[in-house]
Amino acid sequence: MCGIVGFWGGNPEEAVLQNMAEAIAHRGPDDGGRWVDADQAIALSQQRLSIVDLSPAGHQPMISSCGRYVLIFNGEIYNFRNIRQKLDQEAHRNWQGHSDTEVLLEAISSWGVEQALKHSVGMFALALWDKKDATLTLTRDRMGEKPLYFGKLDEVLVFSSELKALKRHPNFKAQINHDALTLMMRHMYIPAPFTIYSGIHKILPGTYYVFSKERPEPTVKKYWDIFNVFSEGSKNPFQGSPDEAVNALEELLKQSIKDQMIADVPLGAFLSGGVDSSTIVALMQSINTGPVKTFSIGFDVAAYNEADHAKSVAAHLGTDHTEFYVSEKQAQDVIPLLPDIYCEPFADASQIPTYLVAKLARNDVTVSLSGDGGDELFSGYRRYQLGQNLWQRFNKIPLPLRRLASYCATLPSPNGWDGLAAPLLCMLPQHKRPQLIGEKIHKAAGLLNFNNSDELYSHVVSHWKNPSDIVLNSREPQGPLTGLLPVPENLSAIERMMYKDTISYLPDDILTKVDRAAMAVSLESRVPLLDHRIIEFAARLPLSIKRHNNTAKWPLRQVLYRHVPKTLIERPKAGFSVPIDAWLRGALQDFAEDLLDENKLRQQGIFNPAPIRKAWQDHLSGKRNMQYHLWGVLMFQAWHEKQKAYN
Repeated sequence: MCGIVGFWGGNPEEAVLQNMAEAIAHRGPDDGGRWVDADQAIALSQQRLSIVDLSPAGHQPMISSCGRYVLIFNGEIYNFRNIRQKLDQEAHRNWQGHSDTEVLLEAISSWGVEQALKHSVGMFALALWDKKDATLTLTRDRMGEKPLYFGKLDEVLVFSSELKALKRHPNFKAQINHDALTLMMRHMYIPAPFTIYSGIHKILPGTYYVFSKERPEPTVKKYWDIFNVFSEGSKNPFQGSPDEAVNALEELLKQSIKDQMIADVPLGAFLSGGVDSSTIVALMQSINTGPVKTFSIGFDVAAYNEADHAKSVAAHLGTDHTEFYVSEKQAQDVIPLLPDIYCEPFADASQIPTYLVAKLARNDVTVSLSGDGGDELFSGYRRYQLGQNLWQRFNKIPLPLRRLASYCATLPSPNGWDGLAAPLLCMLPQHKRPQLIGEKIHKAAGLLNFNNSDELYSHVVSHWKNPSDIVLNSREPQGPLTGLLPVPENLSAIERMMYKDTISYLPDDILTKVDRAAMAVSLESRVPLLDHRIIEFAARLPLSIKRHNNTAKWPLRQVLYRHVPKTLIERPKAGFSVPIDAWLRGALQDFAEDLLDENKLRQQGIFNPAPIRKAWQDHLSGKRNMQYHLWGVLMFQAWHEKQKAYN
């Protein structure tokens, strides 16, 4: 794993390049390389975390044997040995080392960029300079595991693995994109291609951008298209039995994990004790000759603790397991670090335990595998079935009647409903009295107004429902959930939800969270479930197999049960998060009050203070649980103060 940075245009001073590279040194502390061509005004730099070929032969920037291409590369090509073999069959080559970077560069030299990318199995972001054509190519892996930002600063094109490096270019102007901020308030992350800064963009997954001096805008092409994968999967579904699907999935998983266990440094895995991570660890252990190193963290709060389950799975599999119980204070001590770790505002609260488990693992390993992706690919989230069930019920009622019912249900305020329900609730035992009746009625009423299941699902996964009302001078742009990207036809309601999560929530939340947390401690994280061959297979599996016998992630579970007893896995999921709601009423109250101060909000001129202050007061009083709404605002405010950005 590494960090890359560069710029094209202006005066390519090496001191500027050095300063930008130092901002992402945590991504690659083992080595740093610079390459500058003053005549072409191109400057490239890479910070290296050595994983494969630890020798100087893996040093970057790397120049192709033909001398035409210069490459900076972040990531891993897991099938680089097979690609190298194919290249050797075509012609004799004088290899300088055995790094995947050298293999990829020679593949580009022989086959061209697009074919080399199509042949590659891996996670990566790269910048390629073509000396002959004077073009620059930027690209990311198929699912967006590795980040890459770019933008024009006056006449200078800048690009990097993280925004913090771009900020060090002398032309950078930190102008906050209020429109993008509305997306952050809705989703708690900023989806690609948007960023928090005006004029700065994210490279889209599975896509390569070619820049040249002749064209003001880049040529954008896809070498792998998730839209086509889901479309073809629905047209040509898997024809075998459920058991045959499980057999095929296990073989694909074993191959992916075997490939991703290649490293010249110590390797392990995150283990939560859930289906996804347990499956990865079980297959790793079946492949490995010795105990696999596994890591989990626990919390004293039972509702948020899965460490005991992870320990039981580890004991059954015989892994070399390390667990660490984190106090509330230790978890809260991570919060001041978040604005640096996440170089644009990001508000998935599981970022805290993710950082802690990455830090724990880094004490013993340099590479760690994770189980991310299972819910999106194999229909694991409970909201999928809930969303479909709600829509099937609501759709039977004419829309005008639904809207009338919604209007009537929201006439009393949440507090009003609580007051009306109080006499009835008093008749129930204390432990059976539902909480926040009024808030739940208002939420349910909000689900009655939609024309289709897409609108309903977007509402379910949104936090601030009308973010333009709280972000001043803003207009919410179309995002991945609201029309920016098309959805394949012939998908069921659940499959449409899965697709939308796969193109947005997975890369822009889950993978972003893991990449930044791991890279902050110089740990490489790999995700075997996101091998594109597994994704293509999953897209062909009918929902009747993915949810066989009404069981979420059924094929993945069947693979796991071949290695781990069902009794160790079947339990309610605790979730990998922290009790933000309670913290905001306790230890974090002063922290939040300072960032949500009404005068401060008015002086900044970014947020409308009124709805934020109301949400804060409702939360403190216990009338409503507004933790997600407030955490989004707080993470922006903390980031804003730390970055000293201005609007």
